[in-house]
Amino acid sequence: MIRLVVGLGNPGKEYERTRHNAGFWLVERFASANGIVLRKDNKFQALVGRHEPSGAWLLMPQSFMNASGRAVQMLAGFFKIKPEEILVVHDELDFPPGTARIKQGGGIAGHNGLKDISQRLATHDYWRLRLGVGKPPPGMEGADYVLQKPPAEERAAIDGAIERALAVLPQCLSGDIQSAMQKLHTEPEPKKEPEKKEPVKEGGLRSSLKSLFGRK
Repeated sequence: MIRLVVGLGNPGKEYERTRHNAGFWLVERFASANGIVLRKDNKFQALVGRHEPSGAWLLMPQSFMNASGRAVQMLAGFFKIKPEEILVVHDELDFPPGTARIKQGGGIAGHNGLKDISQRLATHDYWRLRLGVGKPPPGMEGADYVLQKPPAEERAAIDGAIERALAVLPQCLSGDIQSAMQKLHTEPEPKKEPEKKEPVKEGGLRSSLKSLFGRK
């Protein structure tokens, strides 16, 4: 059973539409759909709400990403929530936009929010809901890429993944995570853009054919 859902992101207007805030997007949408008010709690340095039907807490740390673990550690400690009862929602560079996956533990792949949470909880054994945002283009650092706003097409794909994840979140809260994973992971993968090729000009084609057949 999941008793704490953590959305990762950076506070402030300048960050709210960037890729790194995908975790915030999901928690905000879940709260809005369920009439949950997320209130600033200075004790936890986070926005906090509660999903009454399940009793699960919603948490959006209001420190910056690399200090996300403090709020998680404090709330989990206060309410005696175990790591395996925590679901952390975050952006994932290893998946294209439109993909959502659930896993427990595993490597954190340089994600500063996960790094701090793992250090604070002294374990990787919490659950993760990974929202694909795609890889940065060649020559760009991942840290710079996630702090950019995705173009409209990518944002629409991420929003679609969030919708599919929200559809299985009640199963996670009730403890049926395996069924949630099965449903979410069997969703069709986002279609990749076909590789664009330069059109062959008619003159170039004739020249190539002449060269090939040795005709002038």
